[in-house]
Amino acid sequence: MAELSGKTAIVTGAAQGIGAQYARGLAAAGAAVSVCDLSDPASIVNEIRATGAKVMGRIVDITDGAAVRTFAKETNAELGGLDILVNNAALFGTLKRKPLLDIESQEWDRVMTVNVRGPFECVKAVTPFMRANGYGKIINISSSTVNAGQPLLLHYVSSKGAIIAMTRSLARELGADGIRVNAISPGFTLSEAVRNNPVYTREVTSAIAAMRSIKRDQLPDDLVGAVVFLASPASDFITGQTLIVDGGMSMN
Repeated sequence: MAELSGKTAIVTGAAQGIGAQYARGLAAAGAAVSVCDLSDPASIVNEIRATGAKVMGRIVDITDGAAVRTFAKETNAELGGLDILVNNAALFGTLKRKPLLDIESQEWDRVMTVNVRGPFECVKAVTPFMRANGYGKIINISSSTVNAGQPLLLHYVSSKGAIIAMTRSLARELGADGIRVNAISPGFTLSEAVRNNPVYTREVTSAIAAMRSIKRDQLPDDLVGAVVFLASPASDFITGQTLIVDGGMSMN
């Protein structure tokens, strides 16, 4: 695949797990890839570099607007452009399921800061470069829990609902600049963080898989095609949309 040849993509939260899989997929499609995370992304950077693709990585806190702007500038300078943003970084896998009355205000604020303000800061950082080029693709990662009204994760579900609203508003605002803004809503995906969370036992994940039309676990690789499609010229006349990728559990 080379449909993204000559393009540069930022993927946040890409040191491991689903974000790393997005980075692999975009690189395989021909894009230069810039990854960031709170953890050192050296491992995925070295892996992608070994394939011959252009890649760079930084430790970045996406809630720090100044740090994100610096990262965007460095990406543009080192990789020769900035065309695609995948807003992947978020809190989920480490969250504990809790009733409404047990969610402390501090925890609510932390989830909203990372899951909503973080993507906002990233969009602010990349928009000037995309506007200058008259072209850009912003792909926000929401969640199919928004459609399901998932209980016991009110802070997470609310934050991902905000991402869909943000996507629609940005699509209206940035369309005249040639910037397309779409979202992907993954189903429950067996990322590394989820596999390491004792709440999600094999019994729980099997029960979730049984509710899908495609009756198996959802894996990070199941999301890559949707991201590459929304990043590519094939989706140039699509904006403001949310693509659900959950094996047919949700149908709109």
